[in-house]
Amino acid sequence: MTAQTEETAAPDLLYSEAEGDLRAAVRSLLADRSDAPTVIARIESDTPYDPQLWKALGADIGAAGLLVPEKLGGQGAGHREAAVVLEELGRSVAPVPYLTSAVVATEVLLALGSEDGPVAELLGELAAGRKVAVLAVPFPAAPGSSSAAEAVTGTLDGTVTAVADAAAADVLLVPTTDGLYAVEAAAHGVTVEPLVALDQTRPLATVTLTAATGTRLADAAAARSAVRRGLLAGAGLLASEQLGLAEWCLTETVRYTRERHQFNRPIGSFQALKHRMAQLWLEVVSARAAARNAADALATGSPDTPLAVAVAQAYCSKVAVHAAEECVQLHGGIGMTWEHPAHLYLKRAKADAIAYGTAGSHREAIAELMELPAP
Repeated sequence: MTAQTEETAAPDLLYSEAEGDLRAAVRSLLADRSDAPTVIARIESDTPYDPQLWKALGADIGAAGLLVPEKLGGQGAGHREAAVVLEELGRSVAPVPYLTSAVVATEVLLALGSEDGPVAELLGELAAGRKVAVLAVPFPAAPGSSSAAEAVTGTLDGTVTAVADAAAADVLLVPTTDGLYAVEAAAHGVTVEPLVALDQTRPLATVTLTAATGTRLADAAAARSAVRRGLLAGAGLLASEQLGLAEWCLTETVRYTRERHQFNRPIGSFQALKHRMAQLWLEVVSARAAARNAADALATGSPDTPLAVAVAQAYCSKVAVHAAEECVQLHGGIGMTWEHPAHLYLKRAKADAIAYGTAGSHREAIAELMELPAP
């Protein structure tokens, strides 16, 4: 048997020892600083975003700089490590802007390929956890979609709705008709108006620019390519968040059905519930394979990355919603209460299902990439 070539080598879906250590550190932090009562209290307040938790996660653990090379002040890790962090954030639905800042915005800046100047400086700030940057496009924007403000004689005008984590941002990366601009969120002419969102752990806002000024980072062609790359990475690693969410829902549901008794028996011993949880376990295992494949493709720069991302999103979004729905239903009356965290996971799963493209749009992308009839 001949050895596999590099081009045909199977992706590595297993977790390395370093990834296991990273998981343990992130899980311990979130268990201590972002348990269910804390998250519920946060979303009931005016400030769901927790800056102290973000500092501990982004700066102290160094998670904010995982995708940033060491020469630019980051950790020099990769998408597989970032995926592990997102799995744990999915398990806790922690209100931190990791996906939007440390993944999407960071990936956009990295795609510009600059090792000095304002791009490198901003990357250093993001990697150190000193600043939060958000790409000013609608959260449902799929890779390849276009959304740009108007840029006239150096000033920016336009309105972008449903921008995730905009209220937590220090810097907005604004795609325009003539390039990509970095705009300070507190600058004159910038208004960030919070929206009432289904998922209160990842707040949305409307960003309005009125003769705002910013630093031009790239021309129109480079900006389009960078934004496409950022959204692709966001969609691919969102699958890991959905995986973590589904795993939490399955684990908690199994635990509850072992403890809850009816007719002097644990309800988990009933055949119908056994079948439902077994089916959900199979879906979660498959979701793990899809999510890990997407993370590995992004990490290795595989030419099949768009396909791997589309497959992961088309499948993982459905699994996350199903797991959250089963969690609510099989917890019975307690699952419908505000005090129990099940509703947080259902809302996050539903919101994630339309983030960076719907499952339907990703299925269409799969058909196009494989030259199949559209579904």
